[in-house]
Amino acid sequence: MKILIGTKNPGKIEGAKRAFEKFFDNVEVVGVSVSSDVPEQPVNKEIYMGAKNRVDNLIRYASAEELDADYFVAIESGITEELGKWSIVNMAVIKDKYGYESWGNSAGFPVPDRLVDDIISRSLGEVIDEIFEKNDLRSSIGGISYLTHGVMDRIALTEMAFVMALTQFVNGDIWRD
Repeated sequence: MKILIGTKNPGKIEGAKRAFEKFFDNVEVVGVSVSSDVPEQPVNKEIYMGAKNRVDNLIRYASAEELDADYFVAIESGITEELGKWSIVNMAVIKDKYGYESWGNSAGFPVPDRLVDDIISRSLGEVIDEIFEKNDLRSSIGGISYLTHGVMDRIALTEMAFVMALTQFVNGDIWRD
């Protein structure tokens, strides 16, 4: 099974691979850098739009390059207050080769009010790197690994979002629109 993912980020690629391997055999995930067409730090509904845009841009890329895939996937991390408090969530979007789309979220984690404006104006990655005096945590274990003292990492959050998005594919018509 071939899956194209709209990123070159190794952690996101690994998270998607782990999610698909829970349900399918012979999984190959290939990363392709495509645009999200949303700001560097997505806020609220931009999180879904960024992931969806990446999938759509990936499908266009695959068509132009004559690449075949069973699934086209992307994930976007962002900051949201949709539930009344600021949190960071990951939103995965998956489209199969027939165009059916599903989506899923990871668990969210709280953002202190004092950091919200800084994260929105710069990015979570920059703020986390600064707080923990690291460089490019988002491409590996993520800041969540530091925030949870190693209990959870970025790959696990990515995997979780993709598993949730796969529920509409692995349950047939009982859990589809």
